[in-house]
Amino acid sequence: MRTLYDVQQLLKKFGIIVYIGDRLADLELMELELRQLYQARVLENSEYETALLIIRQEKRLEKEKKMEGERNG
Repeated sequence: MRTLYDVQQLLKKFGIIVYIGDRLADLELMELELRQLYQARVLENSEYETALLIIRQEKRLEKEKKMEGERNG
């Protein structure tokens, strides 16, 4: 697992499709869903940690992009 798409495909295996329309909100919800899957013991520790790192990196990038837009606009 290397990309956000991979994380989405992992969630899809469990019937979870996240699309709110706000990218940051989508990422927050994906993180919540992953946490619940992990607590239910259906995800391996390594799978969970990797997916969580990918989501958190995407969240950081999205926040940076938003801040940059506010500075320029």
